[in-house]
Parts: sequence; C-alpha cells; structure tokens
Amino acid sequence: MTDHDRTDTLVPDEGLAPASTALPTTDVMEELATPPRSQWRDVWDQFKTHKGAMLGAMLFIFIVAAVYLGPYIWTIDPTQIDIRARNQGPSLAHPFGTDQLGRDIMARMMAGGQTSVSVGITAMLLALLLGSLIGVVAGFFKRLDGPLMRLTDLFLALPLLPLLLVMMLLFREPLSAAFGLERGIFILIVTAIGVTSWMPTARIVRGDVLAIKEREFVLAARSIGTSNTQIITRHILPNVLSPIMVSATLGIATAIITESALSFLGLGFPPDFPTWGRLLFDGVDYLQQYPERVFWPGLAISLTVLSVNYLGDGLRDALDPRIRGR
Repeated sequence: MTDHDRTDTLVPDEGLAPASTALPTTDVMEELATPPRSQWRDVWDQFKTHKGAMLGAMLFIFIVAAVYLGPYIWTIDPTQIDIRARNQGPSLAHPFGTDQLGRDIMARMMAGGQTSVSVGITAMLLALLLGSLIGVVAGFFKRLDGPLMRLTDLFLALPLLPLLLVMMLLFREPLSAAFGLERGIFILIVTAIGVTSWMPTARIVRGDVLAIKEREFVLAARSIGTSNTQIITRHILPNVLSPIMVSATLGIATAIITESALSFLGLGFPPDFPTWGRLLFDGVDYLQQYPERVFWPGLAISLTVLSVNYLGDGLRDALDPRIRGR
C-alpha cells in the first residue's frame, strides 16, 4: 500500500473541531466584552477601602456645605448687635449663644468658616502653583537644580511666624489703602501664607521628576525631537499629579491653622470681620464665664484640619500604585 492510499484510509475524528474554528468560551467572551477599567476607577476603589479617608471626606464636605449653604437657612446677620441679648447661653433662638455685643455666635461661626476655608483653599492653590513650578523646573533642568534647591532651603530655614508678622506689619496699610480693608487683608494673608509654605511641595515634586525623567518613555519622547515643554506637560506633570494632590489636601490644613494663628494674635482681619481664629481671640477674655465661645471655633478648626489630614492620607494610599490593589 502506498503512502497516498494509507492517507486516504484515515478517517478524521468528527468530534474534534480544528483549532482555528473552535469557539471561545463564555468566560473569554465576558472578559472581551468588559470595558477596560480606568486608572481613576482603581483610585476610587482603593480610596473607598480607607475608612478614615471616607470619614474625613464626608466631614469636610459637611463643614464646607455648612459654612457656605448654612447662611441661606440660618439668616441672622452675623454683625447684628442686640445689647439686650448679650452673653446668653445656647437656646433655640441662638443655638451657640451670643457674644458680649449680642451677636449670634452660630451666624458668626458660619461667616468665619467662609473666610477661614476660603483663605485655606486660596493659599493652598498659590503654594501648590509655586511649589510645583519650582519642583518641576529644578528636577528637569540640571543647571537650575542647585540654585532653586538652595532657595528652597533658605525659605525652610526662615522662622515662619516671625516672617508672617513682619509681612503683616509692613504691607497691611498699603494693601488696605489700595484694595479696601477686608479685601486687602485677605490678599495679604493669602500671599503671606502661600509664599511661605510652597517648600515641601517643591522638594517632593523635584524628587519625583528626577526619577521620571530617566524613564524609557521620556527618553523615547526626547529621541524623536519632542520639546522640553511638551515633555513636561505631556509626560512629567501627569505622573507627578499624585504627590501634588496629596500636598494640596495637607496645604489646606496648614493654611487654616496659620490664618487662625494670625487672627488669634490680632494681626488678621478686623474685629468686626469674623474668622474662626478671631472668634477664638475674642472668646479668650470670657473663657472662665463662657467657655463655649472658645469651644465652638476650636472644635471647627480641629475637625476641619483632622478631616483634611485623613483625606490626604487616603489619597496618598489610593494614588500609590504599589499600594493600590492590596
């Protein structure tokens, strides 16, 4: 029998289909039909597992909503003086009591919260802008690394509180004359806090940029003639976003505490313009008779700072790819 005849006598197994015509299994079909998960979805899933961060986020959202939306519900004017109702304790008409001039403390807490939170967020944005800019430039351009880092070390060596006091004394009157008393002091406090709190962000961003600029995708982009500006905006900045966001949350807490300290020392906003620090300062003289006047603004500052710190802790864990997915 020839090889050709032997081949003709072979009967193929009809129960097995060729590999090229085999149908994919149900699990494979479901996997192919599932859309790819985004990075931010993974970040959110990791963030949800951090109970402290979730509690901090809800508490911070509640505080912000209370101070900005509360005045639409509690419509008492925080500057309204009623001498006959002065130094009253908590009641239905005044849940937090009244001060020495009969002003409603709950309304003043809301108005003061608007100022303190606004100062914290605005000063954080300024510090974040300066720190990110200096950090990226120092990390990417080797010639500028030394001078910019020595400048950062110089600012870190300066005593923060005395420097803020000097700035307040030097620029308070000129800015108040140029922009008005309240707006001028707001600009001065935000600027003073922003230009004295950018250094930690700059050092963190610089360290990440030094590592990222040696990665393969950056070297490939440079090899095809991509400009430095495009490399920074397209490849460097998106990869240093996580430490920037963490610094942003922690910067809000630092700015709120600094503004409260300045107002407590009497160098912040004017007495008729409430902030949480100013309410603390006004309540010190009545601490023994009316301790709740110090308790409420102190509690608001503590809860806000604590919630922001927990929020930053959760963001740090969620944005770290080495922790995400554990």
